[in-house]
Amino acid sequence: MPQNFKSLTPCISLRGVNMGFPSPGRRRETTQVLHDISLDIPEGRLTAIVGPSGSGKSTLLLCAAGLEQATSGSVKVLGTNILELNPRELAAFRSENIGFVFQEYNLVSSLSVEDNIALPARLAGHRIPRATVAEAMSRLGISKLARRRPDRLSGGERQRVAIARVVANQPRIVFADEPTGALDLKSGHVVLDWLQALPAQGTSVLMVTHDPHAAARADHVVVLGSGRVHRILPGGDAQAVGEAVLAAQAEDETVGSGS
Repeated sequence: MPQNFKSLTPCISLRGVNMGFPSPGRRRETTQVLHDISLDIPEGRLTAIVGPSGSGKSTLLLCAAGLEQATSGSVKVLGTNILELNPRELAAFRSENIGFVFQEYNLVSSLSVEDNIALPARLAGHRIPRATVAEAMSRLGISKLARRRPDRLSGGERQRVAIARVVANQPRIVFADEPTGALDLKSGHVVLDWLQALPAQGTSVLMVTHDPHAAARADHVVVLGSGRVHRILPGGDAQAVGEAVLAAQAEDETVGSGS
């Protein structure tokens, strides 16, 4: 693990995290997805999670965000062990501190663009100034779309709305799961530019991606393999990220074959 990764203050700390799901049709059996994950995600940085298909990338992100409850272990977010919170407390904690950017956009179809951007603050019981919403839309180049509903937007425009929602509400941590997966190259670059800029505004970002070039935009890259941390790399080198993912996949296949 790079020394500078160790020395940074964590915003998320996972210790001994395991996650399993019931096996279909077999009540007493579980499929283990995460195995004894202990990992710190540094504050004020963009951290990417990569790995072969089925390595547990999205499951790790969902456990860290409290959208899935880990089977065992400790998940501390901003110093709070979210596994100890009841559902109401957890929902309140997320609304106060966390933002999401997912491949599916997570926009409310019955609301306009500007109302979607203001929604997280409303759910948290706050009023967000219209000027703040307008500024976020302006920065993402979507001011002309303010009164439109999501079904009248392109995929790239919807993802810009999701980013504008984060910019306007200023959460302390943003979880992004394959945020460019459904976008064309140009729209994907716009989204990555904004995610890369968020740490300078005080927001930590944890992003899952299958794209080594997207991961290389991060400050740090966590490589998973078979639900375990395989390596942690500094960002900046897409080739190194791709090679690390291939190495994790080869190791998985070796273990799976029993050789």
